[in-house]
Amino acid sequence: MSRYVLTPQAQQDLQHIRDYLLAEAGARIARYVLSSIVSACRTLAGTPGLGHRRQDLTPREETRFWPVFSYLIVYRIDKKPLTVIAIVHAKRNLESLLPAR
Repeated sequence: MSRYVLTPQAQQDLQHIRDYLLAEAGARIARYVLSSIVSACRTLAGTPGLGHRRQDLTPREETRFWPVFSYLIVYRIDKKPLTVIAIVHAKRNLESLLPAR
C-alpha cells in the first residue's frame, strides 16, 4: 500500500474542514467529505501523476493539485512518502497561502 503524510498545516486544514462541515452540514456530510478526501490521498499516493500543475499558482514543478468536491488537495511528488501540504477550499486565495507552505 502506498503511503502519504500530511504536514501539520494540512492536518489543521482537515480539522477546520471537519469542524466547519459538522457545524454547517452535520455529521453524515462531514464523514462523507472527509472519507472522500482520505480516499483521494490514498489514490494519489499510489499514482501521484494523477494531479495537475498550476503554474498560475506556483512555479514549483513538484507541486500538484487534485480536486475533491470544492476542495483542493495540494501535494508534492518529490517527497517519499507523498506529502500533502494543503487541503483547502478552491475559493481561497491560494496564491497567498501556498508560498508559506
